[in-house]
Amino acid sequence: MISLNLGITQSKNKPLVVVAELDDVARIYKMGDTEVRALDGVSVKFSSSEYWSIMGASGSGKSTLLNILGCIDTPTSGAYRVEGKDTKSLDDDSLSDLRGSSIGFIFQSFNLIPQLNVLENILVPTFYRNEESELSIARAEELARRVGLEERLLHRPTELSGGQQQRVAIARALMNDPQIILADEATGNLDSHTTEEILELFSELHDEGKTILLVTHELDVGKRAQNILTLRDGKIESITEGNG
Repeated sequence: MISLNLGITQSKNKPLVVVAELDDVARIYKMGDTEVRALDGVSVKFSSSEYWSIMGASGSGKSTLLNILGCIDTPTSGAYRVEGKDTKSLDDDSLSDLRGSSIGFIFQSFNLIPQLNVLENILVPTFYRNEESELSIARAEELARRVGLEERLLHRPTELSGGQQQRVAIARALMNDPQIILADEATGNLDSHTTEEILELFSELHDEGKTILLVTHELDVGKRAQNILTLRDGKIESITEGNG
């Protein structure tokens, strides 16, 4: 079992604070003369230290919701607020800053840069913010150690297993100490043993105060969360309790 004690000061015992909120969010795409309502009146609040899974069939709106949660897209109508900031009021640079400081991304395909080694991939968020320093390198090394990759710092992604690549991606997502961890099918390409290890990491991050939003199509994975949000045709079909 991998231990991940990142020294995060917030814990689940502290009062919950809303960190992300969708208020009657719709996202409409135009395809010729046809309008597609990918999201249709979605309202939900995500608080600090909560662990959510987001589920639904193909075409239910998961990808669109993911893009809005990650500040990659903005609503056609309604409001999405991150840490109290309305994303529709922010310009591209401000949205980029918000993504970099408040949201950590973990993807199914890992999205590591093949030319960079493990340490350099973990440091990528600091490149974009021009914050690379000895302190940043020390933090990246510590994150690599916490996810069990301290002996692999100079290896490139092609020299790692799928599980190891995903651990690099998790360490990279934590580099700027974001409040929200957004995971998109993060276990989709992994075997059952490695999936269990990655889900244990998510549970530990949740215990340490991070807000986990996990998009998945696997029910057994989704049930690991505290709350399960199910989408259908762009609407919230249900919010139920998980086992987390």
